Amino acid sequence: MEAEGLGWLLVPLHQLVSWGAAGAMVFGGVVPYIPQYRDIRRTQNAEGFSTYVCLVLLVANILRILFWFGRHFESPLLWQSVVMILTMLLMLKLCTEVRVANELNLKRRVFSASRWSSCGRVATPSRRPTSC
Repeated sequence: MEAEGLGWLLVPLHQLVSWGAAGAMVFGGVVPYIPQYRDIRRTQNAEGFSTYVCLVLLVANILRILFWFGRHFESPLLWQSVVMILTMLLMLKLCTEVRVANELNLKRRVFSASRWSSCGRVATPSRRPTSC
């Protein structure tokens, strides 16, 4: 008798737990990349992040989506693949921007240093005499 009386509570609770588990499945794979994204954006240094990991995850999730067309599986797993692909593309975009900016800054520094050196034998306090 009590089980019938609690039915009004158990059905919505079960539905709530199912939605929570599906949400955790969809967004759980993305959570570890949030601190990495923020750290790369803050420090403007992407040297510790491997783009090969992004490549592997992109291929795996694209293959999972292609498999879904042949044999349907649960939709939270499909959405997890879509969210992970978007996340990997965002991480690759950030890493590419940061690495290009760092390379441009390095080239600018080298160019400005070479601009101020002159041809001929010049002695500066920090260097020995040089010539072109």
